[in-house]
Amino acid sequence: MSAVTVQATPVDDDDAHQQQKQKRTPLPKFKLFVVFFAQFSEPITAIVIYPFINQFVQDTGITNGDPRKTGYYAGIIESAFFLTETLTVFQWGYLSDRYGRRPILLLGPLGLTFAMLGFGLSKTFWPLVIYRCFQGVFNGNIGVAKTVIGEITDPTNIADAFSLIPLVWGTGTTLGSIIGGVFTSPSDTWPDTFGRIRLLREHPYLLPCMVAAFIAFAAFLTAFIFLKETSPAAIQRQQIKKHQRYLSRQSSHTTTLLDHSDSRDYGTNGASASEDLEPAHVAPPVNPPPLSALLVRPLLMTFSSYAFLCFIDMSYSVLLPLICFTPVSLGGLGMSPYQIGTMMGSVGFVNAVVQVTMRGYWVRKFGARKTFITAFSLYLLSFSVYPIAIFLAHRKVGMGTNVGLIVLSQLVSKLSTSTCYGSMHVLIVENCPSKASLGSTNGIGQTISSGMRCIAPTIASSMFSISLEQKIAGGNLVFIVLFFIILAGIRTSFLLPIKTI
Repeated sequence: MSAVTVQATPVDDDDAHQQQKQKRTPLPKFKLFVVFFAQFSEPITAIVIYPFINQFVQDTGITNGDPRKTGYYAGIIESAFFLTETLTVFQWGYLSDRYGRRPILLLGPLGLTFAMLGFGLSKTFWPLVIYRCFQGVFNGNIGVAKTVIGEITDPTNIADAFSLIPLVWGTGTTLGSIIGGVFTSPSDTWPDTFGRIRLLREHPYLLPCMVAAFIAFAAFLTAFIFLKETSPAAIQRQQIKKHQRYLSRQSSHTTTLLDHSDSRDYGTNGASASEDLEPAHVAPPVNPPPLSALLVRPLLMTFSSYAFLCFIDMSYSVLLPLICFTPVSLGGLGMSPYQIGTMMGSVGFVNAVVQVTMRGYWVRKFGARKTFITAFSLYLLSFSVYPIAIFLAHRKVGMGTNVGLIVLSQLVSKLSTSTCYGSMHVLIVENCPSKASLGSTNGIGQTISSGMRCIAPTIASSMFSISLEQKIAGGNLVFIVLFFIILAGIRTSFLLPIKTI
């Protein structure tokens, strides 16, 4: 009897690795669409107030007619949002590990709907703070959305998926800025239509809040219909419950048969029931590891850089409308809410287009770490332009052509800095010790983010007001302080773990 010998063809390990590296899993487009649309309401509701919040604060009478105090009170409202987000964001992530991602994601846009309506209907200062706090609470599940994205992707396409997050936020902030700028005081802008509606005459800031609330509710309905559970632990618990219900029905059915059969059939029925009751094919539930398991150096360094990013970016976001709104005579640029909103929205749209087409490529080619360091360093350019714009505004006594160009270059320079977020999201997932703790990891990251965003508005806006009132460093104290904080953040970013996609 002859033997047949099969000789395996040797495979070059490098070629196989290269083929595997080049083969990327297609993105789960519809799943990502559902998650991103659920998240879409968050940047809109967060940003929609920025074009008009300074005017809104003055209209409440809290400043007693002194525009130099506007920064203090606007900072309180903006910080309240991130304070409550800080206090709840980790709890949302932890609850998503325990009870699943879907119910947590559904609560966010639904709560934002009612919080935005309450904000627009307010006429005094402290109700604005309260409703802004509620917005922060329901905006706190942002980390859960990132967790879902990490669970429906793999290492070959995660960079592309996370590169879309800034597109969603860029589009949301763009739309939010436009809504906030265009629909403010509609009775004055369109007296023949909205001017006839008494509610909008009495509440000039209600319409932009209503539009944002409508988008949030649409996001809730979409997620309610199409969003599926992605948590491995929650899915396994669902499988176990289904199996237990199946066993209960089988046991009841078997008992009925036994009551109507003779003893000769007992052995057969007993064997069948025993086989049906066998739960070996059901995987045991996966419990997340303790929080102490997350305290590893790579993740801690990542969180440190994330903290610097969120503080600087939030300071930038707060100072931009504040400086643009402040009269030229007091050290600002003297722009209207409409000008602020349309300017922010236009540049935000360009930002979103550039990021979706380039960010994934940058992260794949250079790695998340190098991309983050390079992009974060560009904040030095962004903050250096502020004093120049203010100086030219004083020389031209208004928003002249030169000042407009400076402001435009200021915003365009931020196009690259938003790349930081796409890189950071990848770094957090990369350095998460366990898939089972991904929700808690994103929860901690978002807690740090919210904490920095909580203190940044108060610090940045207060330093700006103090700089103007006391004329410290020619009114430029806030820019000098932030410049050194950026340098410290750049130094910290070099401590990020060296690891590429």
